[in-house]
Amino acid sequence: MARYLIFFNQQWVGDHPEEWFASRVAPSRAVVDEMRQAGVLVFAGGLVEELEEAASADATSGEVVITDGPYVETKEYLGGLTIIDVPDDETARMWAGKVAVGCGWPQEVRRFKGSEL
Repeated sequence: MARYLIFFNQQWVGDHPEEWFASRVAPSRAVVDEMRQAGVLVFAGGLVEELEEAASADATSGEVVITDGPYVETKEYLGGLTIIDVPDDETARMWAGKVAVGCGWPQEVRRFKGSEL
């Protein structure tokens, strides 16, 4: 088994009315429940969208510096993630597709380094 990250950047979501977002709750939860029942779910969750609530830790100078906000000014930032433990790339891609359908926006999937197949 190998662990995979399925994630999206907040900017991939697009602009939609509140009703549209409300319509995505049940399908998204259904996919998470399906992953849980299949025994592949490690973790799933969305992130707070307000970047002013983020903090960054940088130790590249040899001293840890904690600052408010994201590490760098960026146009894209992580919106949510799911970690799964599945036997192969094909299965990970299948689950990423289900998450994309459930959420209604694109997802990217990558295997963690050192995660054995």
